[in-house]
Amino acid sequence: MTINLSIALAQINPIVGDVDGNIELIQNVREEASVGGADILVAGELTVSGYPPEDLVLKPAFMDCIEEKVTALAAKTADGGPALIIGTPWRQDGKLFNAVMLLDKGKIVTIRYKNLLPTYGVFDEDRVFKRGPMPGPISFKGVRLGVMICEDMWKPDVTECLDESGAEILIVINGSPFEVDKPDQRLNLAVARVTETGLPLAYINLVGGQDELVFDGGSFVLNADRQLQVQMPVFVEGLFISEWIKSDVGWSCLEGDIDPAHDTKEQILASVYQAMVLGLRDYVNKNQFPGVILGLSGGIDSGLSAAVAVDAIGAQNVHCIMMPSPYTSRESLDDAAEQAKVLGISYDTVPIIDAMKVFEDMLAPVFGNIEADTTEENIQARARGLVVMAISNKFGFMPLTTGNKSEMSVGYATLYGDMCGGYSVLKDVYKTTVFSVSNWRNKNFIQGFLGPNGGAIPDRIINKKPSAELKPDQFDEDSLPPYDVLDDILISLIEGESAVDDIVAKGHDPETVRLVWHMLDRAEYKRRQAPPGVKISSRAFGRDRRYPITNGFTNLMWRN
Repeated sequence: MTINLSIALAQINPIVGDVDGNIELIQNVREEASVGGADILVAGELTVSGYPPEDLVLKPAFMDCIEEKVTALAAKTADGGPALIIGTPWRQDGKLFNAVMLLDKGKIVTIRYKNLLPTYGVFDEDRVFKRGPMPGPISFKGVRLGVMICEDMWKPDVTECLDESGAEILIVINGSPFEVDKPDQRLNLAVARVTETGLPLAYINLVGGQDELVFDGGSFVLNADRQLQVQMPVFVEGLFISEWIKSDVGWSCLEGDIDPAHDTKEQILASVYQAMVLGLRDYVNKNQFPGVILGLSGGIDSGLSAAVAVDAIGAQNVHCIMMPSPYTSRESLDDAAEQAKVLGISYDTVPIIDAMKVFEDMLAPVFGNIEADTTEENIQARARGLVVMAISNKFGFMPLTTGNKSEMSVGYATLYGDMCGGYSVLKDVYKTTVFSVSNWRNKNFIQGFLGPNGGAIPDRIINKKPSAELKPDQFDEDSLPPYDVLDDILISLIEGESAVDDIVAKGHDPETVRLVWHMLDRAEYKRRQAPPGVKISSRAFGRDRRYPITNGFTNLMWRN
């Protein structure tokens, strides 16, 4: 009977749809695990296809490819190296499943299917996969491994079934996206499953960016006494070979590397910034863009976006452009130039004054003597969007938008103007968090960042009063509540789904709350046309929050 077991935990970064590349990743990390003497290697959920594959799995040719490549991968395990536990889509009897497999001794030994299919928030697995039966343990070297797939751990039913079926070690393969409070949530759920079963648990997560989602890794092992024995780093790929021994009381993992917890305010800001960096890096690299282009205004949103871009893909791949109008202040011009100098990025100036005059002349016969209003302000934003898109088309740079969640919530962004772009790192970051994260980055540097080890955003940019500079003496708070007030109301409305009365009870002015509610719902049509962006919160705009554009309920609330 086996009394020692080496389990390699593989935190790897697959690309959705790149079956050959993902198989190669698995093979490479298997070779590394073999050198380390591992008996078996465990990788994350749907590693073969990448997660989430969405409707790719509905293509027969895609599934044919997966089955061919997995069968070939299984054959390679005849070399005596580590066995594999991997996640993959799989067909059986004409049905599609989210599967986990044991590959060993040259063949597919065992297959188990995901029982609980999440269909909430960003998840829509029930749309493409069938629900598998309750799983039994997988036998490996005489050890009964209770293998689960992600959501199966979030409720007690699957672990209870595995426990009653004789499982000795619980193993969970995951594709769990980052959210600010998610690491604690995962650990608490794992502790609950360990407490209920009295079994140790190994949790293996993916790492990397996939469109809006960022998988933060953070794989860990808990012993049956709920003690944390292994905690892998977040936001980086890695391999850790955990050593297990069996005694009279069952299996336990020897203490290994434990990465510091991320539960303080500073650590949370670090994780938000790291998520933005990894999300942008993988979006650019996996889609093979040569770099990014963004408008650098001298304001904090574009300043933070530029800093993230440099940390993600390097200064040589970030191209910024200042597009001054008659309302652009000398301070903004100087601040943008200083930001570009600090980051070491290319910086060009293309004034939009002539474009504004052309549009004014073109539209004069139609507009007549109607006074200037937000229409003329929007023309400026759209002229800038046109310039950015022209440079993107000419050189292939991916346009990076710079709007934050507060602005996107209330429609304080111009459709086909500053919303033009392919990706947004601030889409799920409120303005108050923009300030906090900017201050954090100026004081901190993490290995893997490609920007300066020191201040990345000039202090004057962070400390200045926010302004769109689309007319003389304009400031954001002329049109919006102060950002600390606005963000607190928005968090209550979006993440909390709170009623107006409940938000007012927190101490907010009733008319301000009703106004923000109205602005939030009125801007839904803009958000439907916004580019994807890094998911940070539990309710990011997009698949997390699906509201109708035509919405009579908000009109009712406004009338009341």
